[in-house]
Amino acid sequence: MAINRYDKDEELNVRVDFSYFSMLKKYVAPYIGKIIAIVLVMFAIAFLELLPPYFISLVLDKCLPNKDYALLFKLGAVLVVSFAVVLVCQRIRPRIAHTMSMNIIKDVRSDLFRHMQHLPLSFFDSRPHGKILVRVVNYVNTIANLLSNGIFDMITNVFKMFVIVGFMFAMDVKFTFVCLIGLPLFVVVLFIIKTHHRKAWQKYSAKQSNLNAYIQESISGMKITQSFAREEENAEIFDGLCGESKKYWMRSVFIGGATARFVNLLSTITLTAIYAFGVGRISGGELMVGTLIGFASYVSRFWEPVIVLTNFYNEIVNCGAYIERIFQMMDEPLVIEDLPDAEPIGNIEGRVSFNNVTFAYEKGLPNILENVSFNVAKGETIALVGPTGAGKSTVINLLARFYDIQGGTITVDEKDIKHATLHSLRSQMGIMLQDSFLFSGTIADNIRYSKLDATDEEVIEASKAVCAHDFIMEFPDGYNTVVTEGGSSLSAGQKQLIAFARALLADPAILILDEATSSIDTETEIALQKGLERLLEGRTSFIIAHRLSTIKNSSRIMYIANKSIAECGTHDELLEKGGKYAELYMAQYKFLENL
Repeated sequence: MAINRYDKDEELNVRVDFSYFSMLKKYVAPYIGKIIAIVLVMFAIAFLELLPPYFISLVLDKCLPNKDYALLFKLGAVLVVSFAVVLVCQRIRPRIAHTMSMNIIKDVRSDLFRHMQHLPLSFFDSRPHGKILVRVVNYVNTIANLLSNGIFDMITNVFKMFVIVGFMFAMDVKFTFVCLIGLPLFVVVLFIIKTHHRKAWQKYSAKQSNLNAYIQESISGMKITQSFAREEENAEIFDGLCGESKKYWMRSVFIGGATARFVNLLSTITLTAIYAFGVGRISGGELMVGTLIGFASYVSRFWEPVIVLTNFYNEIVNCGAYIERIFQMMDEPLVIEDLPDAEPIGNIEGRVSFNNVTFAYEKGLPNILENVSFNVAKGETIALVGPTGAGKSTVINLLARFYDIQGGTITVDEKDIKHATLHSLRSQMGIMLQDSFLFSGTIADNIRYSKLDATDEEVIEASKAVCAHDFIMEFPDGYNTVVTEGGSSLSAGQKQLIAFARALLADPAILILDEATSSIDTETEIALQKGLERLLEGRTSFIIAHRLSTIKNSSRIMYIANKSIAECGTHDELLEKGGKYAELYMAQYKFLENL
């Protein structure tokens, strides 16, 4: 897997991939009626706002010279009505547009989060969590303005340009062609700038992602940072990341502003040419003053939508980098997913078989396991021991199908787990990992996480079984005590006991304990073992433990080394054999004796 860090930029294609924009279609389609309504309202606003220059030319060239006050009154009445209509339309449009865009953003973010729930663990292992977070929150927010304003402004301003050109041709054809001379030059300049602008925004996006990743990592590791007095060094790293982000933001804004500056220059040159050309025509009697004033107003207004369209293009370039990242994440393959022929596995009894299983975490890397085979009967307790990195946790990860094997089969009750639905398999497993993560909420909420419909009595019973009830009741609010994210307000042992209760509450057919007692004191562990003896009865269990005293009563102990099961038997059998397990046990026993 390609490892991504806070100091490594996420690379994207240089060209705009419009296929990602097309993926927005399914989110926009349900609101097509509202979109049409908004466009019609904006067309009305645009047309009515373009009437005054034409009316001014009529007033100066016809009403005043001919003293046609009736026409003057009619023109004034039309302008008053149009002004009122514009005010009403301007109140309606934002309300519809913002409501629609927020609904679309909600749909996009929900789909992104839902997809994220099913991504393989390798996806989260290979990149900082801050870079994932920024996609779900910040990047999705950036497209909100594009949907609520940008697209509609683009359509409206294209319409404005055609209306303005229509009025200009109606007033004077020669002037119109003079105005449009600068347009081809503008298009050429735009194409020269666009590639550099896109690259700059992509780079800025990558730097922002790096910054977010480092913030998330720093918050998670704050205790380690302060323990090793790394505050100043980390602050310097953060300052460097901020400086990189500022550098590319300034570059992006400078390049984007170049287009607007060029448009303003073209507008000024065009107006100067119009007035110079117009004065001569007025002197020759070919043109009236009102027409020149009205036409000059339209020339100024012609470049306004051009600038807006340029800004919209800049926004598309900006959002393009974000949209690509959003939909790239949605395109991330669900490596571990239900196969087309997958079926619910049914009620699990707990018979587990590994048949010539071979596994590596990534193609090209050394195998962790090779041709591993063993059978576990219903109700057996299997202990997995061995050196660090030998593959103990890998065995349980494969059983829960967090990863797929490259060779062999894994069956539960003689059913290949690869052809079982993930939900039906995992929902009948209770997994207690070494890292006891607690979610923000009450202690009861955290225990009930594995079984949402569990009663208070069931929560308390599970807590008592794992010796968590007594310390929970010492808190003023008992089971309603609020814990912070990660459970930082609790000790490591308390967190493990709560996580233990959570696993047992699910009443799983298969129980997996990965270093479940590593943070529990010896006295609590002895009491916990008594409760576990009853709870493990009739339940297939896999226990990983470095503290060998906790697994002496297991049905079988498997010593994993050299990519396979080196030894297998009961505690007494393996001691009598005098192999690797016996060496490990005696070394640990002597170490404890010398304490």
